Amino acid sequence: MGSTPPVVVVAAAGAGQRLGLGLAKAFAPWRGATLIETCLARIRGISSPVHVIVVGPADSLARMRELATRSLEGSLHTVDVVAGGSSRQASVQHGLHAIPPGTEIVLVHDAARADTPPEVFEAVIAAVSAQQCGVIPALPVVDSLKHVVSGRLQSVDRAEYLAAQTPQGFPAAALVSAYRQATREFTDDAGLFEAAGGRVISVPGDALAKKITFLSDLTPAEAHVRTGIGVDMHRLDMDAPGPLRLAGVDWPGEHPLLGHSDGDVVLHAICDALLSAAECGDMGTQFGTSRPEFAGADSAVFVRETLRILQHAGYAPVQVAVQLIGERPRIGQRRSEVEQHVSACVGVPVSFGATSTDQLGFLGVDEGIAAVATALVRRVPDGERVL
Repeated sequence: MGSTPPVVVVAAAGAGQRLGLGLAKAFAPWRGATLIETCLARIRGISSPVHVIVVGPADSLARMRELATRSLEGSLHTVDVVAGGSSRQASVQHGLHAIPPGTEIVLVHDAARADTPPEVFEAVIAAVSAQQCGVIPALPVVDSLKHVVSGRLQSVDRAEYLAAQTPQGFPAAALVSAYRQATREFTDDAGLFEAAGGRVISVPGDALAKKITFLSDLTPAEAHVRTGIGVDMHRLDMDAPGPLRLAGVDWPGEHPLLGHSDGDVVLHAICDALLSAAECGDMGTQFGTSRPEFAGADSAVFVRETLRILQHAGYAPVQVAVQLIGERPRIGQRRSEVEQHVSACVGVPVSFGATSTDQLGFLGVDEGIAAVATALVRRVPDGERVL
């Protein structure tokens, strides 16, 4: 190995959609910090100098740079932060573009495997240096494996398989060349390297290097998520021609709802659900009839104020689902429009459904409309709050 230290490219630009917290995965809470801080704390323990290149979300580089600098300050290692691309593979390639000239060994590591011990990094570096080939940490497969062929299951010998982890290490020039040759997406760097003709061997992995992918991978204390339910219903004004104001949009030809504001049961139920999840009361306590300034108000005002209340309480919405109950209006042809409009209003994905009561009760005889909403919110770390 030459005088230029090995480079560790940390892939940390993922949006974390499967995690479902509404923030980039690298910023998810883990071990009392964030995934990226925990990941870099493990890298800090590597006994010889490395240069770390963190590939972060393009819209959060300032925060990523602050966390990376703080995590490695005063250590043996140096750090740089670059913007990621549209996929993991594109992000890693951005990281490879930033490696210093003369680099002989490069490791690619997923920030989602935040607890990977420093000894695994050291073993990979040593093996790449000795063998001059690709090296991956891997563990024996413990689950029974089945191969699906034309819809039929065939058992396979799990002893012939390994579960790959990261960091995956390579001779730097060879990996850069392999990335230039790649014409399709690969699930890991070893697969891309092999496709370009490279040789890959394994070293023992570690059970601590598990990958954080879904919310269930976090403990309840780390997930910091809460749920709430909201319900609202209003009578239809059968003497008024309309239009009906529902889910923030107008429905021409439908009678309007009676209420202190515009009576929008969908937005009211959403506000109730969000406030409930954050333990901030409900629509009645926050926007009741005792507050004349909200008389006749567009319910989008309540949504904006609810989001402000949540932010002040240290919470942010993650996802909302709404079920409309009534005989009218028929939402089928406008479902996509409604979901897009309400999602933009709340700032997170909102799914929208509707059902009737089979002509039972005041909803079934077309005298009113009701809505039920469920909301998921997450606790916002102090450093992320903007009040």
